[in-house]
Amino acid sequence: MAHMIIGGKTCQAVSGETLEVRSPVDGQVFEHIPRGQAADIDLAVRAARAALSSDWGKLNASERGRLMLKLSHLVTEHGEELALLEARDTGKPMTTARNDMIVLARYFEFYGGAADKVHGEVIPFLNGYQVNLLREPLGVTAHIIPWNYPAQMMGRSIAPALAMGNAVVVKPAEDACMSCLRIAELALEAGFPAGALNIVSGLGEEAGAALSNHPDINFISFTGSNEVGVLVQQAAARHAVKCTLELGGKSPHVVFEDANLELAATTVVRGIIQNTGQTCTAGSRLLVQQSIYDKFVALVAEKFKQVRVGTPEMNLDCGPVVNPTQQKRVNRFIEQAKAAGLPVLAQGSIAPGVPAEGYYVMPTFFGNVPADNALAQEEVFGPVLAAMPFTDEAHGIALANGTDYGLLAAVWTENGGRQQRVAKALKCGQVFINSFGAGGGVELPFGGNKRSGHGREKGFLALEEMSCTKTVVHFHG
Repeated sequence: MAHMIIGGKTCQAVSGETLEVRSPVDGQVFEHIPRGQAADIDLAVRAARAALSSDWGKLNASERGRLMLKLSHLVTEHGEELALLEARDTGKPMTTARNDMIVLARYFEFYGGAADKVHGEVIPFLNGYQVNLLREPLGVTAHIIPWNYPAQMMGRSIAPALAMGNAVVVKPAEDACMSCLRIAELALEAGFPAGALNIVSGLGEEAGAALSNHPDINFISFTGSNEVGVLVQQAAARHAVKCTLELGGKSPHVVFEDANLELAATTVVRGIIQNTGQTCTAGSRLLVQQSIYDKFVALVAEKFKQVRVGTPEMNLDCGPVVNPTQQKRVNRFIEQAKAAGLPVLAQGSIAPGVPAEGYYVMPTFFGNVPADNALAQEEVFGPVLAAMPFTDEAHGIALANGTDYGLLAAVWTENGGRQQRVAKALKCGQVFINSFGAGGGVELPFGGNKRSGHGREKGFLALEEMSCTKTVVHFHG
């Protein structure tokens, strides 16, 4: 049975209750996790608070960095074990799971190296004064992790927090948290002091709500749905703590007539099937200039037909979605689009022999989707692509900005002036030109506008989010 880690010790829930862990591959229970609740969250927050005034809080920045680099090495050493856990828990292909562990190790490597590179400032002021601006940890930081990339998202969220000297409490998603629990074990093995990293598994409405509402946390990092994000932000406001929210997207590819169509088509397909479309930055909208619309969508359709869905060990393009609720949701979008008469341009295929009880969905590519249709406006979170034509640059920009989301976008054109004009006009947190990245690299600041959330993760900006400044004004005469 899996266990949590609180105050440097492995433990079960105070209640003794557990939750079943089902594989999306075949729907079967393969593990049980502790059902942490408010009492467990309180113990974890207390342990984190105590760590700040004990061994963890006494470490200097370079010592924290060395611990994180050691954890990075352990993640690499245990990469195959972690990838197997991740694939079994989420259903993703082994190639994807292995890559996730490479990225996870990179998070700890990047922020381990950055830990002692965060400097204060000296501010010129009146004669007779010395003014220093210090950058300090926030204190106890809360991290609520989603199920689509458990390991990656845990690294993305906690690595900058630990680098800045915060003590962290993690609540991973109940649907997929096995890799997160193992990562916490590896942190103990790396030598992190008791209470520096605490992890409590459990239901979102129990453990997650208790963590976001706890009166003794100093920051909340949340990735998930808009509905829950609103609740998290309300909880943060009640205790006057800041939060970063990443709440999904409806990311567009804007393809102009002078684009490299072969490169664009390959990238478009990859951008929607990655992680079975269960990616906040999935390129789910394909906006194509009218003059090349028929030609380009036909090219994309040919590539889309080659998409194959299977079990992790089959190592195909997609695995199952994470749970039956998600399976029903994606299929509902597909059926509603068909019922509305939207043309199906292409579908992938589900490999023979996959377990009938698994949570598999058919990758589907729709064409001529109206701008106000649900497929153009709502986050499906599955391998469903919606194409629509635009007339000119202004129309393309309007369509791209025409949703409540603003997380990521791609611009496909060889015209340098247009590249810059469109990139500046798009209302989102990241823009890729003639490429597309699911959130980009570890080094690249990442976050959304509008209903996609606020705050920034990744890169050095994450270190600023996970810290606060103190202005010290010294009159020396």
